[in-house]
Amino acid sequence: MKICVVGLGEVGLATAIYVLNKGFDVYGYDISIHAIERAKKLGINASIKWIDVPKSDVYIICVSTLLKEGMFPDVSPVFDVAEKIARISDRNTLVSIESTIVPGTSRKIFNTIFHGNVKLVHVPHRYWRGDPVRYGVKQHRVIGAINNKSLDAGLYFYKDTLDIPLHVVSSIEVAEMCKIAENAYRYVQIAFAEELRMICESIGLNFEEVRRACNTKWNIEILEARNGIGGHCLPKDIRYVIYLYPNSVLLKAAIEADKRYREWLKNRSQKTPATGTSIDLLRNLF
Repeated sequence: MKICVVGLGEVGLATAIYVLNKGFDVYGYDISIHAIERAKKLGINASIKWIDVPKSDVYIICVSTLLKEGMFPDVSPVFDVAEKIARISDRNTLVSIESTIVPGTSRKIFNTIFHGNVKLVHVPHRYWRGDPVRYGVKQHRVIGAINNKSLDAGLYFYKDTLDIPLHVVSSIEVAEMCKIAENAYRYVQIAFAEELRMICESIGLNFEEVRRACNTKWNIEILEARNGIGGHCLPKDIRYVIYLYPNSVLLKAAIEADKRYREWLKNRSQKTPATGTSIDLLRNLF
């Protein structure tokens, strides 16, 4: 079985290494020469030229998706890759999209680019570089397929061959939605922690002590409030969800909360820390 990993960034490189260690013939493709050189140093055959990529049995798409004008989903990198694969694929080819996309993307690619002539699944990655052992390529993941034949092929490849535990969903759109929903939820959790920190410090309480106290309750887990919500995925994916539902109130408020928290952090060092306590403030109220 020949496997091609398209996109050798953080997720794609880890995927290629995992598949290589399983004993398969792996080839990588990326438009970045630096990504190619890094992959080669780790023993992966890779090229910046698509013409050099041999026809494969499985294509794993791990390219990054983007935002247009800071708010609109840009999944064009996935479409570009799909067009390349379509030139050399056939009905026996399994194509797996691991990139983050919005619902409807996989089906559109299947119909307009592959014209139904491949087996297509969406297995969104959950890779976290902070703990690649527990949250790396091999962890409990979701799989959705365009049809039953695709699902069978996807289960055989991921579950039976790569030994990756899977949660099967009823449609490929559910799999697409779950990834951006997961990250939007995480964003909201962090934004709550950020706002709570601002509230606590404004009334003279130690946020960390309050957080630890709250987290002693069995169904509460308030996250840390650090330096604002950064990275590539969370800020992008929450906007993907808002794009699907522009009337969202909570998600937009979370973005605004993070924005204000960042401003608060910037101005905090220039202000005199609050010396009052919650008791002092309450006394002023009554």
